[in-house]
Amino acid sequence: MDFGMFMEFGRRQGASDADAFREGFALVDAAESWGLDEAWLAELHLNPTRSVLSSPVMTACSIATRTKRLRVGMAVYVLPLNHPLRIAEEAATIDQISEGRFDMGIGRSGFARAYDCYGISYAESRDRFREALDIILGAWKGEPFSYNGKYFHIDNATLSPLPYQKPHPPLRIAATTAESFPFIGAQGRPIFVGLRGMDIPELRRCLKEYRRAWKEAGHPGNGDAALRIPVYAGQTTAEALEEPWESINAYFGRMGNLYRESAGRAGIDATELRQGRADRLAGLSYDQMLETKVAFGTGEELVERFTQLKEDLGLDNVVAELNAGGLIPADRVMRSLKILTHQVMPEFK
Repeated sequence: MDFGMFMEFGRRQGASDADAFREGFALVDAAESWGLDEAWLAELHLNPTRSVLSSPVMTACSIATRTKRLRVGMAVYVLPLNHPLRIAEEAATIDQISEGRFDMGIGRSGFARAYDCYGISYAESRDRFREALDIILGAWKGEPFSYNGKYFHIDNATLSPLPYQKPHPPLRIAATTAESFPFIGAQGRPIFVGLRGMDIPELRRCLKEYRRAWKEAGHPGNGDAALRIPVYAGQTTAEALEEPWESINAYFGRMGNLYRESAGRAGIDATELRQGRADRLAGLSYDQMLETKVAFGTGEELVERFTQLKEDLGLDNVVAELNAGGLIPADRVMRSLKILTHQVMPEFK
């Protein structure tokens, strides 16, 4: 099982943009040195109190040039917010610069705020996503390419550069709603999943549908699932449970507010789903978080936790969110990464 870290390049209260980049790149350098498999980058727009990662493409290029073995991925590239030919060019460029160490997670985001700021209707996001993906895959073939869709029209374009990896960088699609799982499985694409809106039993059912659709479509193997999950490693059990409490409580409180604010944006079914998720997050006790939403513990306890999750969900990758909520001090985030890479990862290799 592979291990990565999910990065937002968070901007701490009272810190500068430069501080946020320095802290993020220090984690990247440690991950490269300590053998972590991958750094996955969020895409967060116009949110200065939370993150400086509005241009993950440029950040990925910087990571690619300062590392030799660490893979870098997008988690996720929000396709509807950008022109697909530009996305295809940028992804191919990162793939070339990294010499094939690039993975492209894609999605349309579960929240509409960035769409509002960019002047794009969130109601169009699903169709825009599908058109964009068709165009990107077509452009990566390297032949003169035309496309005539509802939102995008392309006449005789030929991409340069082409991706280093053939036929293209690995694609991993984010799924946040139950209906997304069989759709992605039928396409034969690796999947990104999380526990922010779902609990483990719900995610287990959805992944079963993903694998059913995968097999029914005739794809080889059993799919490929990567779980993004808040992770905190302590030297003792008490440390591992007490130190991240304030931050993880803020994290799920923020997620609940985002679900509630977006509940009326995408139709009655989505409204009921999002309101239900908001209500569940608001009512979570810390014990429930520990049981169903996070992986906190000593190195030994995390080995047990990930073994259980791997068996329960059939995981291929764990993407650790090392500072969920953004309130864990930088030295403790670094210590958590060290325990993860030195004590936990070797048990799964």
